[in-house]
Amino acid sequence: QVQLAESGGGSVQPGGSLRLSCTAARDLYSYFCLGWFRQAPGKEREGIATLNDNGSPSYADSVQGRFTISKDNAIRTLYLQMNSLQSEDTAMYYCAARRYGTQDYNYWGQGIQVTVSS
Repeated sequence: QVQLAESGGGSVQPGGSLRLSCTAARDLYSYFCLGWFRQAPGKEREGIATLNDNGSPSYADSVQGRFTISKDNAIRTLYLQMNSLQSEDTAMYYCAARRYGTQDYNYWGQGIQVTVSS
């Protein structure tokens, strides 16, 4: 059973927008905190938009003000709205889940490519 499944990636020009979706299995969505990570070629994976235990969002400085994380509980889906995309945002994007009260993300989606290029 697929636990986390990302969708919505693709290619976009600089300044454009994309919205990523992550559909989670029922148990993961209900009992785990979800977040978005990315990994660019030659760079370490970084957390860019995550949900704290109280549901509040945290953003990396690199995406603050441009990206928004949100959820639709009715369909167990996590979103990442990405605006004002830049070439530096080109990366593989991952949805991940961690247990409440912990810091380790133990469940990962397969990842989806986002390419920002003119």
